[in-house]
Amino acid sequence: MRQEESYEDGAVKGFIFSSLFWLVIGLVVGLLIAAQLFAPALNLLPWLTYGRLRPVHTNGLAFGFAVTAIIGVSYYVVQRLARAPLVFPGLARASLWLMNITVALGAASLFMGFTSSKEYAELEWPIDILVVVVWVMFAVNMVATLIKRREEQMYISLWYLLATVVVVALLYIVNNLAIPVSWFKSYSAYAGANDANVQWWYGHNAVASLFTFPILAFFYYFLPKSTNLPIYSHRLSIIAFWSLVFGYMWTGAHHLVYTPIPDWIQTMAIALSIFLIAPSWGSVINGYYTMQGSWATVQSNYLVKFFLWGITFYGLQTIQGPTQAIRWISQFVHYTDYIPGHVHMGTMGWVTMIISASFYYLVPKLYNTSLYSIKLANNHFWLVLVGQLIFSITMWITGLQQGAMLTATNEDGSLRYSFLETLVHNYPYWMMRFAGGIIYFAGIVIFVYNLAKTTANRGGREAAA
Repeated sequence: MRQEESYEDGAVKGFIFSSLFWLVIGLVVGLLIAAQLFAPALNLLPWLTYGRLRPVHTNGLAFGFAVTAIIGVSYYVVQRLARAPLVFPGLARASLWLMNITVALGAASLFMGFTSSKEYAELEWPIDILVVVVWVMFAVNMVATLIKRREEQMYISLWYLLATVVVVALLYIVNNLAIPVSWFKSYSAYAGANDANVQWWYGHNAVASLFTFPILAFFYYFLPKSTNLPIYSHRLSIIAFWSLVFGYMWTGAHHLVYTPIPDWIQTMAIALSIFLIAPSWGSVINGYYTMQGSWATVQSNYLVKFFLWGITFYGLQTIQGPTQAIRWISQFVHYTDYIPGHVHMGTMGWVTMIISASFYYLVPKLYNTSLYSIKLANNHFWLVLVGQLIFSITMWITGLQQGAMLTATNEDGSLRYSFLETLVHNYPYWMMRFAGGIIYFAGIVIFVYNLAKTTANRGGREAAA
């Protein structure tokens, strides 16, 4: 018989609210750097320049918000699906403290300009070691709990969480191998084209292992829980899982089209990127078919809005990403705002929407109460939906404009536009992007407020209209 009270959820609560804290901080930094693009005077101090703040923004949200949320929600999910409490609850609490210390030290080091200069892997070696220690603590708890499970069946969410544990460790350790020369500086163990190849093997698959595998695990767990509907096809979910795990690991070189990386590696990465559309849409279709005959709940159930729009953005992203890998398209949009527009649709639309819905489901249960306000949750949904669309679409438009202007030539073959001319044309779109970010941030503030009020009214308070 399931014993809810026997589960170890203290660390889960800590990870959830730590994640929310870093989400707010990361978005504030993101808004500042978005404004700096069209208002350079906002680069006030050396510590507050765009070059310093941009990695603070990306690492703060990747590690502080996403990884912290993933660990916390995973602890909740694995206990329920294994029907067993965490084997090492003390280790979970220790990992919570160490995670927050690591994120804070990482942000401080990046503010001060200490960086490895590798995309999404800017943290220097002492911080890297702390990240690995946190992940090992998480992995030990997860695997030990699964070994002790009382439920024989391995539901699809557990497969995705196991893949997360293994693949993240492999990617992070291999890519961040370095030779330290001081406490604040190291050099990559790889050189030249090899370094680039390993870096983007990591960079793209970090998207898979952090922003796809665990988020799909949460989608597959919480959508049926929120709707009281069984997932449409467990078989389809398993086929999609193994296809994703196989295909993703070969696609990193599509970031290196028209570089000194061997042509066959680029071609293989492009081909497998196109292949990934199928298993990605396997999960999208699974979500849609789960709702067949029950689509009316999209209007009445605020959680379903988040989950279905989230999986929709995942589906759109997994078409846009592979098409960008095609050589002639990559030649046009690479190094333009179109690429971060693609990334932000995934992080703001897919990842954050699914995590938000997961938190909305979890927090009332963890505190034995009802959500403070469903109306505020719906307001949160519409603000982040509109803000994200404005943000992403303006970046796509900017990127296409940049690609067209940077490649335009006169009859004699000379460039038609100077770099400064292309820059000036970006300003209106950067301003619109900032406006979209403000709208999105307003939704997140409502989200945090709603959850904070929910915990303050623990004990069974009815949800507001």
